[in-house]
Amino acid sequence: MRILLTGKNGQVGWELSRSLALLGEVVAFDREGLDLAAPDQIVSAVRAVRPDVIVNAAAYTAVDRAESEPDAALTINAVAAGILAEQAKRAGALLVHYSTDYVFDGAKDGPYAEEDPPNPLNAYGRSKLAGEYSIRAVGAAHLILRTSWVYAARGKNFFMTILRLLREKSAPRIVADQIGAPTSAGALADATAELLRRHDPPLLARMSGIYHATAGGSTSWHGFATQIARLEQAALPQMPCIVPIPSSEYPLPAARPKNSRLSNEKLLRCFGVKLPPWEACLEACHAQLRRAGPGRNF
Repeated sequence: MRILLTGKNGQVGWELSRSLALLGEVVAFDREGLDLAAPDQIVSAVRAVRPDVIVNAAAYTAVDRAESEPDAALTINAVAAGILAEQAKRAGALLVHYSTDYVFDGAKDGPYAEEDPPNPLNAYGRSKLAGEYSIRAVGAAHLILRTSWVYAARGKNFFMTILRLLREKSAPRIVADQIGAPTSAGALADATAELLRRHDPPLLARMSGIYHATAGGSTSWHGFATQIARLEQAALPQMPCIVPIPSSEYPLPAARPKNSRLSNEKLLRCFGVKLPPWEACLEACHAQLRRAGPGRNF
């Protein structure tokens, strides 16, 4: 199997470079090698690699900055996604693309199913939803995997931010009224590889559609931060008091849904793939960071 991977230096892309390597030849691009804002580069890359599968892990992910740069977000998350789908269709390849819980407004009481009507609250969510529509309109073989609250032991994310705050503040204030499933980049990459390992691209092509792929269970940002503190407790001079606050006390440019829970039943039913509980994902990510030694970057 020949796989073209975009965004190889991002949180998910870095993990995918590892997990996909067991499946065949992976030709991975960073932004310098393949700029999704340049349509000609997308076309050239796909035609040169002639992949069986395209895994698009590149995205515009600056949720708050997207409020002032909506066109930039749309270019990467929607226009480029559509071009990748067109080139996948031309090459007879399967496109695996990642989307987000932020396509929903959070007004539903329970977990969102794939068929629930989207209603994004912010520019980032609108750009990701537009990407879903662009891919589906092309009619290429595709799997759109919606995930949530992605973090990793590298880069800028909530996990790494909390590790820093635990050392800088005695009482960090963390939002407690937004609920979702923290999903490690490693678990998401492993689930993607499991999909491709269990089922060949032609079968996956026949199952084209949207699937939710998040860690099991749910918590608040406050609950997530509290669990990070518990895992890191032995390395802290003292255990901070993490203060729960409402979203209204931590205003940001982009509105966030209060309920980001996604149902993963369809992914399990159709493909037999299930991500671990969010607590297990966090423990594995924390252990990965601990193994990195004293030079780890907080």
